[in-house]
Amino acid sequence: MATSCSWSILIRMTFVIWASGVFLTFTLLLHLISALVAAYRCRPEAKLCRPTPVGSDISIVRPLCGLDHGIEQTLRSTFSTQTDADIVFCVASPNDNVIPLVRRLIAEHPRRNARLLIGDNRISVNPKLNNMYKGWVETTTRWVIFADSNVLMPPDYLERLFGAWKADTGLVCAPPIGCEPDGFWAEVECATLNTYQARWQYFADAVGYGFAQGKSMLWRRDHLEQGGGIDALAREVAEDAASTKVIRAAGLRVRLVNAPFGQPLGRRTAAEVWKRQVRWAQLRRASFPAQFAPEILSNGFAPLVAAAVFGLASDTSVIGMLLLTAAIYYGAEMVMAAACGWHLSWRTPLTALARDLATPFLYVQGWRDTGFSWRGNAMRVDGPERPATALSD
Repeated sequence: MATSCSWSILIRMTFVIWASGVFLTFTLLLHLISALVAAYRCRPEAKLCRPTPVGSDISIVRPLCGLDHGIEQTLRSTFSTQTDADIVFCVASPNDNVIPLVRRLIAEHPRRNARLLIGDNRISVNPKLNNMYKGWVETTTRWVIFADSNVLMPPDYLERLFGAWKADTGLVCAPPIGCEPDGFWAEVECATLNTYQARWQYFADAVGYGFAQGKSMLWRRDHLEQGGGIDALAREVAEDAASTKVIRAAGLRVRLVNAPFGQPLGRRTAAEVWKRQVRWAQLRRASFPAQFAPEILSNGFAPLVAAAVFGLASDTSVIGMLLLTAAIYYGAEMVMAAACGWHLSWRTPLTALARDLATPFLYVQGWRDTGFSWRGNAMRVDGPERPATALSD
């Protein structure tokens, strides 16, 4: 009996060692591949530019709300783009404190076709989409770019967006790359945006499963009109999730620009970063639940757990396994960031570790919570079968 019990324990321990070892190897290998793909696509010399359509055939629509960090820098950069592109700034409230800045910038660039539209069209529960709506309606160009107010636009911004357009493309996007962080928690957000989210987005794009992201979206007007027009983007609480579904339904692809654009972060508090990450997790879960389900396995948390289990089961140093795994995982992220010219500091491994240790708590909140506040708007995500609804204040 004792021998039989010993053999049973040995078999179980052997299975645990084998399973944790295989899982650890697989996740580290996948991580290294995704980091390599992203580093290749996002390195500065990977810029792929293409001449933009001649004449006033492009509109840049920028929805604005309030004075975020670096807002003058990002809005001023709009005027560095192609000189014959229309620029449309959209503000929902006539009392928004960003309006004087926009009017001053327009006055400083009298040769640019730039204008400010004020008003709120309540076509959805998404305040950003409501704000963008008038920009779409008031433009007639073949190409329309929706760009958030906190995106930096280099002089070749348009050329790089068009450089990603191919025959099977329905939408070109660019994930935000955090820059100019001030403080530990801003660097945590940098680690989330850059070496985690952008890395996975470029990997997904490389295997033909790209997702839209609302920071920068290049639309060909007829593609969106055929998909139901801008009103179709109200089918999801997040307009980029709706955009992904519209393009895929048309049999087209969402593609990402090479060498994406920066988003100045400034100072962030722990509460601000946490609330933003919870909101994004809720939106991903509501729009793409099948993709959100395995998300807990997508960063360093899962391989670190596997390394600890392997160490315990195989009588190997747990501390040694954790240090080796962390060195491989976060070392790859640092090499990737360096290759891309993204933010790096002595705190980068610590901020990436903090990001990953928060994963199980963020994952639970993403499944459990349905309500959040966005730009002062109380909202509730009702799940993939029903649209989100606004909550009364």
